[in-house]
Parts: sequence; structure tokens; C-alpha cells
Amino acid sequence: MFDLARVRSDFPILSREVHGQPLVYLDNAATSQKPTQVIESISDYYDRYNSNVHRGVHTLSGEATDAYEGARARIGQWFGIDDTGEVILLRGATEALNLVANTLSTRLKSGDVVLVGETEHHANIVPWQQLESRIGIQVIPIPVDVTGALCLKSAQSLCREHAVKVIAVGHVSNAIGALNDVKGFIELAKENDAFSVIDGAQAAPHMRVNVKDLGADFYAVSAHKCCGPTGIGVLLGRRELLEALPPWQGGGDMIDRVSFSGTTYNELPWKFEAGTPNIADTIGFATALDYLESIDFDGAVAHEHRVHQHLTEAMLSRDKVDVLGHPAHWVSVCSFNVKGAHPTDVGTLLDQLGIAVRTGHHCAMPTMEHFGLPGTARASIAFYNTIDEVDRFLEALDRVIGMLTD
Repeated sequence: MFDLARVRSDFPILSREVHGQPLVYLDNAATSQKPTQVIESISDYYDRYNSNVHRGVHTLSGEATDAYEGARARIGQWFGIDDTGEVILLRGATEALNLVANTLSTRLKSGDVVLVGETEHHANIVPWQQLESRIGIQVIPIPVDVTGALCLKSAQSLCREHAVKVIAVGHVSNAIGALNDVKGFIELAKENDAFSVIDGAQAAPHMRVNVKDLGADFYAVSAHKCCGPTGIGVLLGRRELLEALPPWQGGGDMIDRVSFSGTTYNELPWKFEAGTPNIADTIGFATALDYLESIDFDGAVAHEHRVHQHLTEAMLSRDKVDVLGHPAHWVSVCSFNVKGAHPTDVGTLLDQLGIAVRTGHHCAMPTMEHFGLPGTARASIAFYNTIDEVDRFLEALDRVIGMLTD
């Protein structure tokens, strides 16, 4: 069963102080903290079997390859994928989404429409806009409803009006925390013979995600939000699509044979993995998923939901606080502004009291534009946070409100 005290002891950073105050870390939507097990797995690779993977015949290379490819299989299994050819290891969700946009450009032509959620992270907007400039596709936003969730009915209407070829949406909004109806959007894509592209970076840390059950064509995840290292992530895609699409980058490992008379490419998944990979952090990602399993991930998610509910209910009850959105289903995040105060001032003063929150536009400028805001402060929960930490945050916030508004 989920044991909060034991889990917190696995995260060394949670015991440190900031400005003489015990750290309350509420910036998990930006990156989660890492347990000792993950840190040690990375160190173990460099201490004992650091070597490049694939093709090496010596012992260290064999050990590194086994660990790296074993990590690939573990990552796929966590997300419901048995075929390791469908597990493309990359630098993160951002690189995965760029890979999808750039390879799908071979399937798109001028005038084709890509529907993109209005609340998307910039990583799921800008690559499509770059294609708009390059080949003349049209990028149309899917509106949000009054709660901050993407409106499926609006997307259905847009599909009736346009030749939609791609539907790209976030599973969970990083700025609002709204849990979007991704199954509905995936089904809508199928009905219109369009590709479905799902940014799962904010969903994967907070729920079981079975990509095979969802039926998405492409699903992107970053490790560093799942208690894993930075600089590593995964694109999960359907084999028949990945085999049909061209490589995005050229170099070592993605080739079969190179000649000035012509080059042939490697099979999946290596066709999309040019160059020396991030071996240590891939192993660390798999270790992070093992860790999540070991602590009773479902129990951890249930605990996190209780803490998040405690936070949001308390924030919504404060007269001098405006909470961004109020979806029926939301995850981890509470974005807010103190009336009459700039979010940066709020975040800076909270930091002096030992509270770490994020401030700004959260790489979601269109979201801020929709709500008429320059930015927000954002508190975001992970399973290792406690009710007591939320209460300390609320006490600190009330002090900050007094300083900024009295």
C-alpha cells in the first residue's frame, strides 16, 4: 500500500531548506523530483558499465546495450505497448512532437487543416505553425469551454467545415490542469481519416496511461515529469505509421547501409534514433517507472488527488484569489492570480517563505491570451506532497496577499 512517509524519505531534496524554511515544492508540472533509486541507477551506469550501445563486441557495450534496450521494453510496457519497435526514445515530449510534425509533413499539402488545442503547450503549436509557413497547411485552434477544457463539439464542427488531416491535443493542460477528452478527439480523428497526436507530458505522471487502449496514432511523454531524468522521453506510435514515415534526422544508428550511390535506413525503432542516445537517462527513466510501480502507483494517484482537491477547494474559497479555469476533471495544477498583484511578485515572496511555485505563461501563451492574462502563478502537486505542505502554502499565500494588497 502507498506509504507517504516512506516515499518522502526516498526523495533527498524534500528534506532541504530554502531561505531558512523547509522546502515546500509545488512546481511539479515543470519537473518532478527524483528518488534516490533513479539517481543511483544513473550513477551505476557511469560507475560500472559506461559504454556506447549497439554493435560493440566487448563486455561493457553488451551490458550497456542490454540495459538500454531493456529500458525501452520497460517503458513500452508501462504505457501498454508490447512492440518495442513502437517505442522511439528521444530527448523528451518536445522532440517527439517535432518529429511527428516534420515526418507528417510528407503526408500533408497546402490547404490541409491541422486542429490544435487552444490550451496546448508551445511544443504542440509551434511545429505545426512552422509547417504552415513552409508548406501552406492551415492551423486552426480548438476552442476551450468556460471551464478550460477543450471543446470536442467545436472540434466536430470544425471537421465538418474543413479538410482536417491532423488533430493535435494535450491529454492534460499544463496551464490549467484540465483533463481533456482525448478518447473523443482520437475517435474524431479516425472518423475523419486524420492523424491523432497526443501530448501526454502532463498526463503520464498522474494516471495510468495505456496508449494501445486509447488508440492514438502518436503519444509523446517526457521522463522528467515522471520522477525520471531530464533530457529523455518517448514517442509511442503505431508501427504501420512509423514504418511508412521517413526518418527525421540522419546519422549513426538510424542507417542500414550508407553509400554515395544511395543510403538505406535501419528498422524500427532505430530509424528515428540518430546518433549516440541518452543511455544513462533512458535507464533512469525505466528505473523511475519501476519505482512508481513499487510504491503502489494507484494509491499514490489517489493520495495526490486528495491533496489536489484540498488545494483547489481552499484556493476557490479565497476572495482575493482568482483561479484559472474550473474544469469538471482536472489534474495536479492550480493556476491562480492574487487580485491586484503581479504573479512574479507573488512567486518571489512565496520563495522567501520556502514555497516553490511557477510563475509566467507556462509555455502556453494562447491559453493566457484566451483568459486575458499576462500569466499566472501555478502550484502543482505530486504524490509526495502532503496536506500539511498545502496548508503551509496557504498560510504563506495569505501572508503574501496581506503584503501585496493591504
